[in-house]
Amino acid sequence: MEAIKTLKLRIKDKHASVLSQMAREVNQVWNFCNETSSRAIRERHQWLSGFDLQKLTAGFSKCEEVRVGSSTIQQTCEEYATRRKQFKKARLNWRVSNPQSAKRSLGWIPFKQGACKYKAGQIAFAGHKLSLWDSYGLANYELRAGSFNQDARGRWYLNVCVKVACEASAGTAAIGIDLGLKTAATASDGSKLEGRWYRATERKLKTVQRAGARKQSQREAALHAAQEAAVKGGWKPPESLRPGKTKQVRNLHAKIRNQRKDALHKFSTGLVARSGAIFVGNVSSKALVKTQMAKSTLDAGWSQLKTMLEYKCHQASVVFSEVNESWTTQTCNACGVVSGPKGRAGLNKRVWKCMHCLSEHDRDVNAALNIRRRGLATLAEGALA
Repeated sequence: MEAIKTLKLRIKDKHASVLSQMAREVNQVWNFCNETSSRAIRERHQWLSGFDLQKLTAGFSKCEEVRVGSSTIQQTCEEYATRRKQFKKARLNWRVSNPQSAKRSLGWIPFKQGACKYKAGQIAFAGHKLSLWDSYGLANYELRAGSFNQDARGRWYLNVCVKVACEASAGTAAIGIDLGLKTAATASDGSKLEGRWYRATERKLKTVQRAGARKQSQREAALHAAQEAAVKGGWKPPESLRPGKTKQVRNLHAKIRNQRKDALHKFSTGLVARSGAIFVGNVSSKALVKTQMAKSTLDAGWSQLKTMLEYKCHQASVVFSEVNESWTTQTCNACGVVSGPKGRAGLNKRVWKCMHCLSEHDRDVNAALNIRRRGLATLAEGALA
């Protein structure tokens, strides 16, 4: 059995200028599609398809000093038509190439299968050979479609789809997972994922942000004075006066993101390795992000964990399902009586005793056991149907 997996590898920084130029050309194509499509809808009530946009952009890759190939242009047109249909809008947001703009778009260069090849430790793309840190051994894979993308720190990455062989998990346990805020995830076997990665770095981040805000106000004052004194013409403010986040702030945000991703990967991989079935509560972050718990909700990374579990379970032939988690915290997993802590007032009670059978429970483990039981019941109902 084989599955499609996306590999992400970092491109070396010496190729940043070449990729940035290609990204500007991709933005040109996107903005052309945006303007042409919106005018066709407004004036002729005609919704141009990706194929229509490809015909209108044919020949752009042959223009002087254009570095991207025709496959990238075609893929950009297809992606624009797909996103316009997805969001049901006559016009999407413009892609801004100016790195000094507050609305700038991070670099993005899509490509089709066959446009990107791996040769002697380098990626051959659009007539350029790009060096990268090959942590996966790309020589063992057949590269399919993908893209190059840029992060907030200006680093470039290769994202490419490959086929991988799937190995069935040797685990047989059925595990339920309760998602939370202080503890991001608790499994029915007692293992826990301690979250709050942002909270742990929040104080240091605030200090750096305040220092950056003071420097920014000083830059703005100096820029205003320089603009008044400058002669009209093609004057540009020096780099030191231009706005933007400080490098320290970007690095701290990247550190938090990497810590969260690494912990979620390790936790999900361990669960899949020892499980035959995994059930997760269907808690949604959409409602909680509108409350005072928004920061902790976003820090927990529930959606990212569910996504990881879903595709890893698929590759390992492990059953994965989301079940209704209503009343799982308050219901005793031993006798089924609802006697646990209720409401926000009961959130500080992490251990409680059942009033009916006198069993003592860890709040999160009890919820995970109830989720596990409901998941197994759902499987049994499906088997009997």
